[in-house]
Amino acid sequence: MKTFLLALLAAALLPAAAEAKLSAAEQKMVQTVERETERNIALLERLVNQNSGTLNFPGVEAVGRMMRAELEPLGFEVRWVPMAEANRAGHLIATHKGSGRGKRMLLIGHLDTVFEPDSPFQGFKREGARAIGPGVDDNKGGIVVMLAALRAMHAAGTLKDADIEIVLTGDEEDAGTPIAISRRDLVAAGKRADVALDFEGLAQEDGKDMGSISRRSSGDWEIRATGKTGHSSRVFSENFGYGAVYELARIISAFRTELPEQNLTFNVGLIAGGATATLDEARIRASATGKNNIIPEIAIARGDIRTLSPEQEERVKAKMREIVARHLPGTSAEISFDPAGYPSMPPTPGNKALLDRLNVVNRDLGLAEMPLLDPLKRGAGDISFVAGDVDGLIGLGTAGGGAHAAGEFVHLDSIDRQAKRAAILMSRLAREKRVRAGTSAASR
Repeated sequence: MKTFLLALLAAALLPAAAEAKLSAAEQKMVQTVERETERNIALLERLVNQNSGTLNFPGVEAVGRMMRAELEPLGFEVRWVPMAEANRAGHLIATHKGSGRGKRMLLIGHLDTVFEPDSPFQGFKREGARAIGPGVDDNKGGIVVMLAALRAMHAAGTLKDADIEIVLTGDEEDAGTPIAISRRDLVAAGKRADVALDFEGLAQEDGKDMGSISRRSSGDWEIRATGKTGHSSRVFSENFGYGAVYELARIISAFRTELPEQNLTFNVGLIAGGATATLDEARIRASATGKNNIIPEIAIARGDIRTLSPEQEERVKAKMREIVARHLPGTSAEISFDPAGYPSMPPTPGNKALLDRLNVVNRDLGLAEMPLLDPLKRGAGDISFVAGDVDGLIGLGTAGGGAHAAGEFVHLDSIDRQAKRAAILMSRLAREKRVRAGTSAASR
């Protein structure tokens, strides 16, 4: 009985013990976040009710103005970078000048969603502990977490010394081209930073918050196979060979059997073949003609490839080219890779060290440690464009689900939890002495 009572007493003291590990300023941050819960949810509602599909340029700009109104009172210098040259709305960039002594932080999020104005899925709806709406989790919940954390830092006095640059892209869901232009400002910000924090969604497994330090790349490929056309009775013959469809089928089958390796996926998303085959301008729709008694002259396939490192990507692409180049008799084929893809963010010691810092924050808050997330369970994202220059951490946004589909939702309690984590982590990073500029990624 005595042991049981002692165990109950220890359990009752756990929150107090966790709070005791926080400084007075950190406790003030926790209190501020909790006090502003409804304010944060109200902001989320306003953001979601403003449609900002990637191609709705006025809507994206409107969300940018809403963010400007929140950031300028916190001491940020905010500017809008138009992206007409990449056929996109633009990006919001906000800079907070601190003491210059601590780590320079880059905070990354995005203003756009996949839901354009003609989507039937519109508007914010609160259902108890959840909210539903377009972009409510991806990524409007994330930028609310970012703001909530910054306001908590401001209230506690830890923001004044923090050197922070925020880049909120207006086209994360459908990046403008050329990529060299649409991600130019983000890449430049990464070169100025010591740490990059990604406010995309928090990953969870079995209800447990997970830590994420890597993202795989995302790129597209296209194969065009050709063959000698003629009467089907001559197929396989010396003069006519196998035709384009058999050649394409050979290639796709070889990909399936010869390419697989750890952390690699490659998908075939669209195929067309026959006497004629064409793609529309966006290359997402195909049309073909043909008859059963005509050897197909052309066959086209499109798909994607996702890798965990630049080295893996180059190795796999070389293997794909080698498979394509073999050719069945009487056929030919070529493969091309879209240069507008997203790079990978490999797991590194520097990234893991950031997650370790976050787990110290978790312990001090009395929260469970966040285990590493399998990179296969994370899609591509903007932070990958700076991964070669700066250590980074992913998933400081909200927990939710159903992204990119009608019914997308967010767990509202995750706003507070994530804002507390982010505010304390950023405040501690702001006190860490920065290394010589340009050396943080090399140290990984």
